Parts: sequence; structure tokens; C-alpha cells
Amino acid sequence: MNKKIFAISIIVLLVDQISKILISSFLKLNDMVIIINNFFKIYNINNYGAAFSIFNYKLEFLVIASIIALVLIYRYMYSFKKNLKNNIAFGFIIGGLLGNLIDRIFLGYVRDFISIKIFNYNYPVFNFADTFIVIGIILLIIAVIKGEDKINENKGK
Repeated sequence: MNKKIFAISIIVLLVDQISKILISSFLKLNDMVIIINNFFKIYNINNYGAAFSIFNYKLEFLVIASIIALVLIYRYMYSFKKNLKNNIAFGFIIGGLLGNLIDRIFLGYVRDFISIKIFNYNYPVFNFADTFIVIGIILLIIAVIKGEDKINENKGK
């Protein structure tokens, strides 16, 4: 694995795990702290599913799906051009997937704590791993749109 992607993944993993430990240390389960009224609160919950509570209590499936996703990402990241944006994208996705996978394997659930309300819609509670994964996917979509998803095999010919 590219050293830059590896370093970014480790940083993301550490940010995710440390934030989860801090939240769990300062807030009891299901407790909440309002940061910005009607917009942002910290809410310590355990998520036994995936996004939007899909696959609730399907731990084995979610662990296997995460491992498959990691293998596929590892396989396809070498077909992308080596640039900072792609390194960040893959580092964010790998680190985020590992953060939630560690929770699932060692705890049986994922620790979520960020709660945001926008335009009267309460988004499902999430964590930093989820945020990094989404940002990484957006960066990869941009890379595909810009044609940075394929290494030019004809270069130098």
C-alpha cells in the first residue's frame, strides 16, 4: 500500500477511535449535549446496524461486507492515478471502514455521536468514520468524473 494512503488511514482511524473513546468517557449511553440549538448535538448511542439502521443486528453480515469492501478498495486503488486527492480519498475510506469494523468486531456495534438537524430533518446519528468515508467517496466520484480513475497505460509510448 502507498505510504501516504497508509499514513492517512492511520490518522483517520486514530481520530475516529479517540473521538469515540472521549464521547463514551464523558457521556453516558443515550445522553445528549446540545452544542448549537436546533442544529448540532452530541448524542452517545450504539448503532447495531449500518446507515439509516439498515441491517440492524446483522453483525456478521456487516463485518463480512466491511472486509469485502476493504479488499475491493485495496484492489482498485492501484488503478487510480497517484495524486494527493486520490491518496486522501482512499486513506479516508480505508481508515473510516477500519474504525467502524473495529467497533463491530470488538464491541458488536458502532459508537455514533454526531447528531445534525438541517431544514427540520434530523439526520441519523453518525461518527467521524462515517464522515471520512463519505468525503472519500465524494473525492473518488470527482476523480472518476475528471478522468483521474485510470492510469494512462500509453504514457511514454
